[in-house]
Amino acid sequence: MNNTEENLRAFGRIIVELTKGKNMSRAEAREYYRQVILSEQPELQQGAFLIAHLMKGPTTPELCGAWDALYEYDTEKIEPDITEDCCDIVGTGSDALKTVNVSTPASFIAAACGVKIAKKGARLVTGVSGATDLLEIMGLDLSSPLAAANRCLEDHGICYLPGESFLKAGWGRLIQSMRFTSAFNIIGPLTRPCAKTTSIVIGVYAAYLCPQLIEILQATGTTAAMAPYGMSDQHEYKLGIDEISVCGPTHIVELSDGKIERYLLNPEDFGVRKCSYEDVASKNTARENALAALKVLAQKDEGPIADLFCVNAAAALRVAGKEADLKKATHLAREALASGEALIKLKRLIEYQGGEKGLDTLEKLLKEV
Repeated sequence: MNNTEENLRAFGRIIVELTKGKNMSRAEAREYYRQVILSEQPELQQGAFLIAHLMKGPTTPELCGAWDALYEYDTEKIEPDITEDCCDIVGTGSDALKTVNVSTPASFIAAACGVKIAKKGARLVTGVSGATDLLEIMGLDLSSPLAAANRCLEDHGICYLPGESFLKAGWGRLIQSMRFTSAFNIIGPLTRPCAKTTSIVIGVYAAYLCPQLIEILQATGTTAAMAPYGMSDQHEYKLGIDEISVCGPTHIVELSDGKIERYLLNPEDFGVRKCSYEDVASKNTARENALAALKVLAQKDEGPIADLFCVNAAAALRVAGKEADLKKATHLAREALASGEALIKLKRLIEYQGGEKGLDTLEKLLKEV
């Protein structure tokens, strides 16, 4: 650990300056986040830095610098031998209103519609279950090498890339002990562990972050993206959902053809009925959330949770260039569920990234839904 007195004091000074509102350049942010990622500072200083930066309010250049550090020093990458570009569906977490897991089942639905999906995710930070928690319950082997994910993407058009596997040096270490929001909640979901990923749907925990995340994505090479901040008609505006909502409007910032647009969407724009938040709220345990997702994928629940999954899959179809019309895209998502193809995508992923033991686990769970 590079913890000479000079380095300790220099890092301590930037913490103090951040508390006073000083902004860093992109290069400075890259350097300080590099030190956090590589654990070149004591954990006390790392935590103080992360909180000070978040409380100041990270600027776009600062977050781009943090992204640079994460991408260069911490991101292991796969390079699938496929001709098509890939799409990712992920959320920042840390949203005030917790729903059942959305991006994971939506990924299987979008993949069943023909979109190549290189989904990344991680364990829970503030909610009941993250994508990794959910998929482990379904049979994912977290120790499975990224090469297995690469093969699954090549053979079946979908894979799961756990942050715990591709972000080992820094973020994976930090996420195990952190139970507070930091800039990593913002930039972690923006990382690109798949070289073929060019588009993303990135759900956001606060509306003000939507344009900033899109600007970061544009500045770091993503060509098409959508950042939704969902709302509930039963709650105030600041209490939101990090995905497209079916219980109220959704604030959208979208990057397409080099242009950034802002607009509102309602459930009716996808051709679905508005529901109550309670209909899609998170269950009490990760296992219950996994069963809720499987119930939809197994075509045993066609209600509000299915609507929630389908509208978010529709967003992926749009940014990936598969279907721009959101009602038509939602219809395609419903067809993918009805055909059983979405469930098949899940089974193939578990087969490649969980093995026979994983498939046995999944089949046992499916008997419970």
